[in-house]
Amino acid sequence: MALRFVGIDPDSSDGESPTVWVDEERRELVLQGWKPSHDLEAECAALELPGHGVGIPEGEAVIRIPARMIREACDALDRT
Repeated sequence: MALRFVGIDPDSSDGESPTVWVDEERRELVLQGWKPSHDLEAECAALELPGHGVGIPEGEAVIRIPARMIREACDALDRT
């Protein structure tokens, strides 16, 4: 796996570090973010959408990350 660092949220306080990398080989985003509140995680887990069962599957997680960081990561992948 070849991860390329994109950035750390410059607006986060000391000790917090929402971070984005891109996996150029797989063309995927790798994210480190804040754990959601219990209420938000429960709301996400309760949604039933086509192709997505209720709950959060083992091996998956709900995280929060600033939207601007997603754009930066997508732009970084587009430049590869």
